Amino acid sequence: MSTPTPMPPPAQHRRNGGDLVVESLAALGADTVFGLPGQHALGVFDALRRSALRYVGLRVENNAGFAADAYARTTHGVAPLLVSTGPGALMTLAALQEAAAGSAAVLAIGSQVPLAGIGGGRHGYLHELTDQSASFRGVVKSVHTARTASQIPSAVAAAWESALSTPHGPVWLEIPQDVLLAEADVPPVAGLRARPKELLPRTELITEAATRLTRARRPVILAGGGVVRAGAEAELLALAEQLRAPVATTFGGKGAFPWEHPLSLQSWLEDRYTTAFLEDADTLLVVGSGLGELSSNYHTFRPLGRVVQIEADLGKLESNHAALGIHADARAALAALVKEVGERETGEAGRTEDDEASTAGEAGAAPGAGRPPSPGPGSGHAPSPEAAVSALLARVRDRIAGQHLDLEQQVLASVRAALPDGAVSCWDMTILAYWAWSAFDPRHTNALHSAQGAGGLGYGFPAALGAAVADPARPVLAVSGDGGAMYSIAELATARQYDLPVTWLIVDDGGYGILREYMTDAFGAPTATELTRPDFVALAESFGVPAVRTAPDRLRTDLAAALAAPGPSVVVLPAHLRMFAPTHLDS
Repeated sequence: MSTPTPMPPPAQHRRNGGDLVVESLAALGADTVFGLPGQHALGVFDALRRSALRYVGLRVENNAGFAADAYARTTHGVAPLLVSTGPGALMTLAALQEAAAGSAAVLAIGSQVPLAGIGGGRHGYLHELTDQSASFRGVVKSVHTARTASQIPSAVAAAWESALSTPHGPVWLEIPQDVLLAEADVPPVAGLRARPKELLPRTELITEAATRLTRARRPVILAGGGVVRAGAEAELLALAEQLRAPVATTFGGKGAFPWEHPLSLQSWLEDRYTTAFLEDADTLLVVGSGLGELSSNYHTFRPLGRVVQIEADLGKLESNHAALGIHADARAALAALVKEVGERETGEAGRTEDDEASTAGEAGAAPGAGRPPSPGPGSGHAPSPEAAVSALLARVRDRIAGQHLDLEQQVLASVRAALPDGAVSCWDMTILAYWAWSAFDPRHTNALHSAQGAGGLGYGFPAALGAAVADPARPVLAVSGDGGAMYSIAELATARQYDLPVTWLIVDDGGYGILREYMTDAFGAPTATELTRPDFVALAESFGVPAVRTAPDRLRTDLAAALAAPGPSVVVLPAHLRMFAPTHLDS
């Protein structure tokens, strides 16, 4: 009997460019990567199995980008995104545009055709583009290329540093296929470092801003997404209370200031009463917002007083309104203002003790920073800041109440009641989300994410998957319309594969509901807005994801049960919701 020939041992792996990519990411602190493999990128995907990095694979590159975006927002860190050349790379652009608008640090790493095909020649390689990186330059913060294996660690570090430098944002790094596969004649990456650049405010600007704010009789603060991205919520609260300044938050800044605080104007920015309140401030402090279309009530905002603007994105500084512009990170600038105002308050208090009698007859005792408080409502003068806030919110409520939108308010209230405090919610571009921008209390900082920056459809569900990957211990809610849901329906497989605790609420109104409203109002009838759609319950169940069809009166109970259950779930609400009437058209 012959002896079987033994199988040869597997060839020992020789480290290559792909190993350098994953080693570099790990050395910089990454523990999770998102992506979707493709032929040119197989070198880096093969290297993942020799790495401790956790890989989360989605079914469409754009959705992988949205997941990475929400992961970066949730963690305040970098989210690596791995994709292939050409079509795979280009499919990320809409997601990277949203990451840029939302200041999410997504490090997108794509492959390229072999080195011989780079430079504009038409060699006929698979996925070949004349200049792939040019497609990204107008979207991301910076574009990087590694043309040899030894360049990879430094290129990854430079891209990482750019993504995390203030303001955060997406970056693009591409590496040719043959470089990823080439043997790496360098030791494993261990000591790689990136030093994101801080953006500190200039002292003289803080001094001047503090002077304007402490001398103002009607200071108001508008807090944008830059406050949330910088983690500056505590500094914002401290400054608002020092100044007794009412605070409104932009849609991107939701959660930056406590919703029920006596000084909270909440986020009714698409409301003429709120716009007028901001306009009437004698000094308006705008933090982390460029006062763009949505934050300015469609550019109807016209400030009557002076504006102080703190903005990390230099291109947004004074881009819409003249201001005392402070190019700085929101947290650093607010902390400096809190310190400066506090020192002035201490000095004022000392002077008051020395001459209490002489100050008693002046316009009220200083509540902070030497600024006289607004007289109370019964004095015949302007109301206190807290009373002015309460009066404004009452006018907003009355305006909404007069439009007979009980169903919409009931649905939004049911969602809020079902969602546990501290849970994250991710909203697609849909009518219920537009209500949430103005009327939803996230009850926690950095807990509400939406695609309001770039405005692309399909964000909600894949973003929720990314947020769940970042913190699988708490449930995450995704909200989409039926039109937006079809952009990311394939990710039900991702949710099931990784058993992510995401509940997807799909509001099914049979089409693109907001476009239906816009076209009806503008042209008398809608066109191209009505959609054939699947049975979402049966479709979810075919992926092994539990699903239920609900109704407005059962929504709170059904949604709460889905959020409490482990793993993914879908709740479908057939409903035609309407938007509240805009006020900017009356300006």
